[in-house]
Amino acid sequence: MAVTSNRERALQVVLVVLGLGTAVTNISALVTSLLALRPTGGTTAPMFYTILAALGVFLVLAARNPSAYRSLIAYAVWSSFAHTAVMALMAIQLPTKRGELLAGVVVTGLAAVLLFVLAPRKELVRIPQP
Repeated sequence: MAVTSNRERALQVVLVVLGLGTAVTNISALVTSLLALRPTGGTTAPMFYTILAALGVFLVLAARNPSAYRSLIAYAVWSSFAHTAVMALMAIQLPTKRGELLAGVVVTGLAAVLLFVLAPRKELVRIPQP
């Protein structure tokens, strides 16, 4: 049985919480969007919800062995930072949506920072000296 550090345990908890939150939120938004008589987000929103729901599911799966999912975790971090930046710019441009967008900036930005800080480090390969 492998020994798990406090940091890895914290990462596993963050992955499950963020993964479930992302999956459930986006599946709910997807279903609502698809069942609406008039889609409110156009054609792009349902596709976006699908991608994020899938990411959420894979973040939950990554909690079993975070080191094996370093690339997925890195994608989640950097795509969240990019998403946060876009939401912040949109908050400046759309005063009527500012509160909603800034709330998204806080949640998404915090998730990105948590994953970044806790992400597994690349293991160095040691080459034996002759």
